[in-house]
Amino acid sequence: MEKFFSTEKKLEKAILVGVVMHGQDESEVKDNLIELEFLVETAGALSIRQVIQKIDTPNPSTYIGKGKVLEILSFITDNDVDMVIFDDELTPTQLRNLESEFGVKVLDRTNLILDVFAQRAKTAYAKTQVELAQYQYLLPRLTGRWKHLERQRGGIGLRGPGETEIETDRRVIRNRIARLKDELSRVDRQMAVQRSNRGGLVRVALVGYTNVGKSTIMNLLSKSDVFAENKLFATLDTTVRKVVIGNLPFLLSDTVGFIRKLPHQLVEAFKSTLDEVREADLLLHVVDLSHHGFEEQLNVVNQTLVEIGASDKPTILVFNKIDAYHWNEKDEDDLLPPDKYNVSLSSLQNSWMAKKNLQTIFISARMKTNLDQFKKLLYQTVRNIHVGRYPFDNFLYPGDITLDGRL
Repeated sequence: MEKFFSTEKKLEKAILVGVVMHGQDESEVKDNLIELEFLVETAGALSIRQVIQKIDTPNPSTYIGKGKVLEILSFITDNDVDMVIFDDELTPTQLRNLESEFGVKVLDRTNLILDVFAQRAKTAYAKTQVELAQYQYLLPRLTGRWKHLERQRGGIGLRGPGETEIETDRRVIRNRIARLKDELSRVDRQMAVQRSNRGGLVRVALVGYTNVGKSTIMNLLSKSDVFAENKLFATLDTTVRKVVIGNLPFLLSDTVGFIRKLPHQLVEAFKSTLDEVREADLLLHVVDLSHHGFEEQLNVVNQTLVEIGASDKPTILVFNKIDAYHWNEKDEDDLLPPDKYNVSLSSLQNSWMAKKNLQTIFISARMKTNLDQFKKLLYQTVRNIHVGRYPFDNFLYPGDITLDGRL
């Protein structure tokens, strides 16, 4: 009797763990775990259970309580689990103790995000940036990683540096980090020269949470073919394209998406990418209106912009995916306080567009809904910046562009 063997790679099974701290809303932790599950899916694994514990302060040894550790261990034993992933960053001691308790891989959110970045990096520059971030994360955790290095086992959380070099020690890693920083500094200087040589064109940068449709908008405006996918961090490399609306040329850049608890190692490693945002004249802040937590995502991006020194830029708020926005008409009741679940699209538009000093547009990049109005708003904003910089430039004429893009 013939035997047939499947060549399909077995998906790693994961348990996701979230902790509700004192004074924290449990719904926020549940939302974080939903996003963590999407990260796990993007990394190529399968989430089979979510565990939440309410504690006042994390256990310094195991982050979660002893009872919850035993509960998870029992589930691992009965269900052939490959790894346990925590939504918060763990200390080296906590990682070592938890791996000893569970007997399987233990990852935290930072490690998982780094792994996803390692998968998505395609160019040599992006790979170098991710490798630097991985080494910076790995350095204080070397002691707890030796078991994995000895096993020579691949999989999520073990890609990249150290997987095949068992003899790696702290001195070697520090030297490697120094070399990577030198290499990135050299490339950063080259990219800074390139940015300075782009002439007097107004520079516009797409920013936003990961997977909100920035690359799709880039493709629509620039008629290019930037990679876009319904996965987290589809774009790691900054893409810059020349765009012309009416008779007005400008530069448009697509940048890496932000996320909750973005590892500081990545912020440091992706300095040149973030410089595109810092040096832009105008930001297009893209928001996924169909996501139930879009307001929190918007706040995460705004906070990240503050951290990188780009919060004072002129900004157009672009609410994307209006075609996927759903609400229950029966829930729109005057007796209920308005929230993101019971407000119609028109009411939501009016409330956001009524805010002072906030340019706002609602579109669907996929369906090309309100694309012409978006182009008109973008044209006028870029034109005002250009005229302010070059008041005697003769190639610009007063007036708005028409819907077909002509003056």
